[in-house]
Amino acid sequence: MRNEHELRQRIVGEMHLRRWPHVCAPATIVQFVRVLDPEERAEELRAVSALPPGGLAGRSENPRHREGTLAAGITFGWERQSEASTTTLFFDRLLVDAEGRFAPDPAAQEGLAWALALPGRSLRAIRVLIVPDEAAARALFPAMGYDPLALVSCYVSCQGGERAARVWSDFHFRDGGYGQILVAANGMAGGDLSRAVQRLQELGNYRNLALLALPIAQEGWPRLDALERELGVLTARVARPEERDDDLLREVSRLSMELIGLAAQTDYRLGATQAYARIVEERLADLHIRACPGHPSLADFTQRRFLPAIRTCTAYRRRQEQLAQRTDRLVSLLRTRVETRIENQNGLLLASMERSSTRQLRLQQMVEGLSVVALSYYAISLIAHVLEGLERIQPAIHAPLALAALTPLTVLTVTLGLHRMKKRIFD
Repeated sequence: MRNEHELRQRIVGEMHLRRWPHVCAPATIVQFVRVLDPEERAEELRAVSALPPGGLAGRSENPRHREGTLAAGITFGWERQSEASTTTLFFDRLLVDAEGRFAPDPAAQEGLAWALALPGRSLRAIRVLIVPDEAAARALFPAMGYDPLALVSCYVSCQGGERAARVWSDFHFRDGGYGQILVAANGMAGGDLSRAVQRLQELGNYRNLALLALPIAQEGWPRLDALERELGVLTARVARPEERDDDLLREVSRLSMELIGLAAQTDYRLGATQAYARIVEERLADLHIRACPGHPSLADFTQRRFLPAIRTCTAYRRRQEQLAQRTDRLVSLLRTRVETRIENQNGLLLASMERSSTRQLRLQQMVEGLSVVALSYYAISLIAHVLEGLERIQPAIHAPLALAALTPLTVLTVTLGLHRMKKRIFD
């Protein structure tokens, strides 16, 4: 197609991700969820493309998804998520021995070996054994080794007229570190059974991804306690006027930087946990769970164990945000204290400058008075010399009397002249 958007193929491919082939009982599904570092992504893609002998890759429009066959009766699906990858093997047979224990045949062992060799750290490894009905499931119970006190059982996909499959699990590890779920199809097959088991698997996968933040919250709680105590001490110190602002600013800045660093280390993980927890709630709702008498259901198991862990992570994140807000308020309070002290110092400086200006004004006025006297004295001296000369020329002129009469006039003239000059300069 001409002028096709460069992201069209990828966007359309996103809508086809997480699709499973149709599943019919009896069958076995083995799934691995791995967390990878960014530098392992390219190696993982090469490993997924390198299928064992006899394997055949299927068509894929999205680089984050691969599917194909590993051998007769064995198909696989691989999908890359934001921080994890999921590898799922589908066996069209029940991989158990005559006594009901998990026993893969040589072809299945080769497929499992290929999946186990993929890079990454396993976050979840689960085996799902699918049998036709509950009678077949109960025949396998002695070999399952389920803990009666921890056994969870319920019906899933209980809506409308659909048949409901029943699941059992105690969520304990089996040989090789695998978890194990037993599913009785009870007449479900094809897409219905496939979607039910897929939702069941996604519920467990996202539950484990969500719980990655729980150790962070548990280990970080004492650190928040210590930071809160330091914040209380600093708040008390800010209220004491004898404390130096520089010392307080250095301590508050250090505390703020520690909180910022702690948030940078944990915010992504805690935010991802909130997103995964919402997906877990959606998958629980999609499963339409119905309890079985005498056993806790998946909903009960999740409510009792998963939700308290999520609330712990939420409380840790909220407390971390509250500490950051209180630190910001302390910084604002310290800034107000510094600004108030600066304003007081500026006020004292302005008062000092005002006093200096007043003194200078008074000194200037005194100098102006002395200037009038000095100028008047010199002017009168000059006039006296002139009058003495005129008195010799014209004896009728009485110099002392004339000088006495001109002295006030001279002083007044000098005063008015200086005043007018000062006004002209200022104007």
